[in-house]
Amino acid sequence: MKKQMTASEKFRAHTANKSLGFYLWRDKWLYLMLIPVIAYYIVFKYIPMYGLVIAFKDYNVFKGIHESVWVGFDNFQKVFKTEQFWKSTFNTLTLNLTTLCVNFPLTIAVALMLNEVRSARFKKISQSLLYLPHFISWVVVAGIATNLFSQNGGSINNILTNLGFPSIPFLNHNGWWIFTYVVVNVWKEIGWGTIIYLAAITGIDESLYEAAYIDGATKMQRIFYITLPMIKSVIIVMLILSVSKMMNIGLDAPLLLGNTKVMEVSEVISTYIYRLGIVRAEYSLSTVIGLFQSVVNIIILFLADRFAKLIGEKGIV
Repeated sequence: MKKQMTASEKFRAHTANKSLGFYLWRDKWLYLMLIPVIAYYIVFKYIPMYGLVIAFKDYNVFKGIHESVWVGFDNFQKVFKTEQFWKSTFNTLTLNLTTLCVNFPLTIAVALMLNEVRSARFKKISQSLLYLPHFISWVVVAGIATNLFSQNGGSINNILTNLGFPSIPFLNHNGWWIFTYVVVNVWKEIGWGTIIYLAAITGIDESLYEAAYIDGATKMQRIFYITLPMIKSVIIVMLILSVSKMMNIGLDAPLLLGNTKVMEVSEVISTYIYRLGIVRAEYSLSTVIGLFQSVVNIIILFLADRFAKLIGEKGIV
């Protein structure tokens, strides 16, 4: 007796012999919507990669890339022998690691707290207030930070001096400047970082919480034994992506919050590239540093992914 085919088997049999053109035509509108995205990455991401050849040339802006003299790895030797390069690299890693150690667990904690809010209106208002700083320009944020943390006339120091305490040089002392930098960065990005975790939490089966509640589990026990284990894979992926950006740091925050008194800790790779490439027109050397950043980030990404797989997680590669 001939076995009757299921619906899925009939669909696979029907599409088994279809050509590539069939699928392209069938989903033409989806592929059409992809064209702007693909064009963006080709024009602004892949084509500019050709400019990396500047790192291996004595680039002259008047001669152009083709006519500039090829010098091989001489530019790399110049950069790696510079003390300021290694100092800015160390500062970049210090600020990024410190920010990550503070921001990463706090983001998860804020997401967990938002998830426990039962009032829908209060939850929406809280999320909007937390997301808002992400959309504020760093120029505005730096102005707010200066008004708050300035030693002379800053709101916080005014309160401290009125209470009889000495003023604190938040923006003029190396240690306090790092503290201020981390606080401002966390305030600006902590709300935006909760979006992924909240999306992961909403995907958890509610029956797990109901069963735990019936068994007498407290709210904290439900968080530690249900919520966190269920979003562990998301946490690992986000941690890998965060660690892979250790050599990247925005120009805005260190440049706007920094000053000559804290150059020892505020001079990072992005500001060093800015002064080297834009101010001093050393385009070849600044390209070398940018290429070095990218290579190190890729290496860190693969190492972090490998470590995640060694501890039993899926990773991202």
